[in-house]
Amino acid sequence: MKTNIKKDIRGRYKGSFLGILWSFLNPLLQVLVYYFVFPYLMRGAIPNYMVYLITGMIPWNYFLVTVTSGTTAIKANGGILKKVYFPREILLVSQVCSGWINFMISCVIILIFCLVFGVGFSWQLILVPIISLIEAVFIMGIILILGAINVYVQDVEYIVQFILNMAFYATPVIYSLEQFQGASGLLFNLVKLNPMTMLIDAYRDCFLYHVWPNWTNLIIVFTMGLVITIIGFWVFKKLEKGFAEEL
Repeated sequence: MKTNIKKDIRGRYKGSFLGILWSFLNPLLQVLVYYFVFPYLMRGAIPNYMVYLITGMIPWNYFLVTVTSGTTAIKANGGILKKVYFPREILLVSQVCSGWINFMISCVIILIFCLVFGVGFSWQLILVPIISLIEAVFIMGIILILGAINVYVQDVEYIVQFILNMAFYATPVIYSLEQFQGASGLLFNLVKLNPMTMLIDAYRDCFLYHVWPNWTNLIIVFTMGLVITIIGFWVFKKLEKGFAEEL
């Protein structure tokens, strides 16, 4: 497990001149693009829009990158699976762990933005690791299912990429949920009930608004993640018997 996590972290930026600095630069560049592309549509309606963006973009990237890499992790390690026996789920657990480490490193950017833009810090920041672990449990369940199915159905990784692109716009990363209050009730509720909406709101409560997050929402997401993880582990164990033949 330890070796695989190190490999995932180092391999992600292997051969790159800037190395792990891309953990900072990727979300930062995305935030700058959105900040300048939507200067009037969003910035005027949302106070501290730059900090608002960064507190949504980095948690979303944590979800996006880990789900994407987790979906293809079994196939990407097909050569090892055929030669050495070890618990196959380690490949997916290590993806979540390395993604969590990268996320915690990237949180330094959020703290810098909070300081530079005058938002400041609060005691609520102590909950950020807990929220990130709840997100990790949620991600774990998803990739246990997707990673196993992707071995048999190769179209899964492309379908997942499409769904993730759609899910980005169904999550208030670049906009505020309040802006949908005048829209249809169905659309508003879909965005509101999105687990990533609840998680990103919790991060913003800690970093930006300096209030305690909605515990009910966090319990809902944690319970959902736990149920999906249990189901995902069962699905994974059922499908892993044929991994070597399919790969």
